[in-house]
Amino acid sequence: MTTGYEPILQNVAKQISLSEAEKSFFCSLLQERQYHKKEYLLREGSICNQLAFIISGCVKSYLLDQKGNEHILTIAIADWWIADYQSLVFDTPSELFIEAVEPTTALLLTKEKRETLFARIPHFEQYFRILTERAFAVSQQRITDILSLPAAERYEQFLRRYHRIAGAFSQQQIASFIGVTPAFFSRMLKSKRHS
Repeated sequence: MTTGYEPILQNVAKQISLSEAEKSFFCSLLQERQYHKKEYLLREGSICNQLAFIISGCVKSYLLDQKGNEHILTIAIADWWIADYQSLVFDTPSELFIEAVEPTTALLLTKEKRETLFARIPHFEQYFRILTERAFAVSQQRITDILSLPAAERYEQFLRRYHRIAGAFSQQQIASFIGVTPAFFSRMLKSKRHS
């Protein structure tokens, strides 16, 4: 087994124990893929048929509204999984784009191979259940924050959580992620500089 799989095996080991044979089988189902900055992992209208585990780099999932404004839903950095779960689960066209924010290496697991994994190593269902619960909790917290916290506090949280890659995002993208307009965000930054 190559060392390129160590990050995902460490991630899995936080939740479930695997034998060496199970580790090898799991890794055999994964496909490594390199993405350039601004390259899509998924486009709106496509059906999402895989999950991506980020080894290095950063990706974002977003949708475009009727005016063409980008609304970022998720930012995934190293050691995180990303997919359009609605499209993945229901086999429906995606409403999202998933795009590399910077050069990114990911390990891909197709829906079909994940089902094979569950059949062969059933405790992987526990692993993915835990991931799903955590993703739901993070999503719920994000919604709560957008509804209840001031924009300046949401921005501070963004900087704390994504300090390593914050510079890869434009002010417009950060504004989108924290749920404000670019104009409001710009005024907020000017106000912070003058205080």
